[in-house]
Amino acid sequence: MKITSASATDAVPGQTRTDAPRKTPTSLAARAFAVQQAFTRLPGDVHALRTISTAAGLDDATTHRILQSGVTDGVFEQVGRGRYRLGTGTARAGVQAMAHSPGAASTHAVLERLHNATGGLAFLYVLSPFGGAKRLCTDYAIGDTDPADVGMTAEDVVSVSRSLRAGASGRVILAHLPRPIQDLVLAEEVPPTAGPGVIRDNDELAATFDGIRRLGFAVGRQECMPGWDSVAAPVLWHDAVMGAVLMLKPSSEMPADLRPLIYHTLKAAESISALTTNPPAAAR
Repeated sequence: MKITSASATDAVPGQTRTDAPRKTPTSLAARAFAVQQAFTRLPGDVHALRTISTAAGLDDATTHRILQSGVTDGVFEQVGRGRYRLGTGTARAGVQAMAHSPGAASTHAVLERLHNATGGLAFLYVLSPFGGAKRLCTDYAIGDTDPADVGMTAEDVVSVSRSLRAGASGRVILAHLPRPIQDLVLAEEVPPTAGPGVIRDNDELAATFDGIRRLGFAVGRQECMPGWDSVAAPVLWHDAVMGAVLMLKPSSEMPADLRPLIYHTLKAAESISALTTNPPAAAR
């Protein structure tokens, strides 16, 4: 089962799309946020003033004033003459926001329920931007299964299992990332240890994104490892992807009717997403 869509060009490398604002921001605060958001819509990390102002929907003079003010506060960094990138102040804000994601105890209980309901191995992957967009496994529920039975070597852990190019969990995360980040991932090589079912063609891989966003899940057929199939669903903080829940079973044990497995995987991802959206009240 492969989720596809006619929108194969929705995230194909080589195309430029800045998603400029529909209307010019009016307040000073709105203009400052428009400049910051422009960086998330542009490919690459360093941009010229004119490129930023166009993406933000502002004139060059206004954009320059905002950028210079942001440089002082560390929100932006000036790189050479008239070129800028997001600064450490933006990174600190992102880390601060993500630090309040659900704790391990609450998410592990969700994975245990998924494991018990499906008989499959349950994993939680989170999105890591360090060194490029990657996924990292932060928790799992596998019962009495020996991890070696899954067939993953140490090399797999730091290669195929991290790449968003391979696997259902990688694809559901990739489908929800901004276009410039998708392009960077699609430009990467497919991990050499990926399974026989990995989608190697960029157009074919990009064609799955629209269906994943619409249906809320992806099914993988031996994408990461030979002999193992999977169902994955994204963990979302409102409209921002934080990671993915993965249910993994031997291909020989996958039923013809996948709806129960899809249901329980979606339910697990929705439960963790709810914890992300509505964290426990802070101690007073």
